[in-house]
Amino acid sequence: MFAVKETKAPELTPEQYALLRLARTQRVGPITLRRLLARFDKPQDALAALPHLSKKGGKVLEPLSPEAVQLEIKQLHKIGGQHLLWGDERYPESLSVVEDSPPVLSILGDVSILTKPQIAIVGARNASLNARKFTYKLAGDLVQAGFVVTSGLARGVDTSAHEGALAAGGQTVAVLAGGADVIYPRENKELYAKIIKQGCIVAENPVGTQPSAQLFPRRNRIVSGLSRAVIVVEASERSGSLITARLALEQGRDVMAVPGYPDDPRASGPNKLIREGALLVRHAQDVIDALSGWQLPSPKQPSLLESEEEFHFEISNGAVSGTGILQESVAPENINETILDALSGQPLAIDELVRACHVSVSELNTALLAMELAGEIERLPGNRVCRLS
Repeated sequence: MFAVKETKAPELTPEQYALLRLARTQRVGPITLRRLLARFDKPQDALAALPHLSKKGGKVLEPLSPEAVQLEIKQLHKIGGQHLLWGDERYPESLSVVEDSPPVLSILGDVSILTKPQIAIVGARNASLNARKFTYKLAGDLVQAGFVVTSGLARGVDTSAHEGALAAGGQTVAVLAGGADVIYPRENKELYAKIIKQGCIVAENPVGTQPSAQLFPRRNRIVSGLSRAVIVVEASERSGSLITARLALEQGRDVMAVPGYPDDPRASGPNKLIREGALLVRHAQDVIDALSGWQLPSPKQPSLLESEEEFHFEISNGAVSGTGILQESVAPENINETILDALSGQPLAIDELVRACHVSVSELNTALLAMELAGEIERLPGNRVCRLS
């Protein structure tokens, strides 16, 4: 590992420290955490309530210990990094409006780059020489036009995108699937070091986390969430790059693609995107013209089912109670069973679940929160939920 300089990062406030502990607690994902923060005045209050909310069958979900959080902070500072949390004015607005945006980011390099206009370039790891040359030039032209180029530090297209941006004297952001200190692939060690000096390394997971299959799609939502548009250069129809394109569409971003030779399997992904309406990219000017007048999508507004007027819960002597606007028709002791019977592994909209279970909004939301913390269900973007067991 190359030499790094330990930083004196800004001290976390009590609110930020509590938020970090919540974010690193098992089964508390971004959507659940948003709901917790919406119901309590401060992260410290949500932290205190968590064991009560997760109580089920004698099992209590304990937040990550202060000692473990302090160790993570120390390890990140030791490699020259810092944490960036929801609510920090430096947290990129483009990512903050994403429904399941990460509450905590680990940052190496210049954090201010994250607030600049970014364009993501993604594609195949086994990219052709022509694709890599095209990507290198495209990235260079885009940074000269004032954009930051964002990608995932993978082999092939990602590497060429980062290298092209740096060679043109621009800035680039690399979003990692593992911890901020875990270089993957190892062959990009020197590129990683250059990005820290001339750009920014971003990771959602704690220091030391090794990349795994399930972490790459989560990485991809950050790549698209940071960017105004996602450009796919080469990719098969089942590649992670097309997952990034789908996430970009869900987030209200523009999707663009570079056409390729029809007989090349690596061109099937971008060709399919173009056929379905993605902007065909021949050169940087196509991208620049398409993004003139671009505006950040508005934050997703809470649905009627999530509004503060409808749902409140209180904790009294360890018991959770809710008040809502609908008349309860299911006995409290049967609500969890009723909800689980209605759910499957396929996502179901919350409003459908209300109608199917004949329960009040408050009862449903209180039960769902406790059931997610117990590992029985998962809350998904788009106000949907699915069963885990």
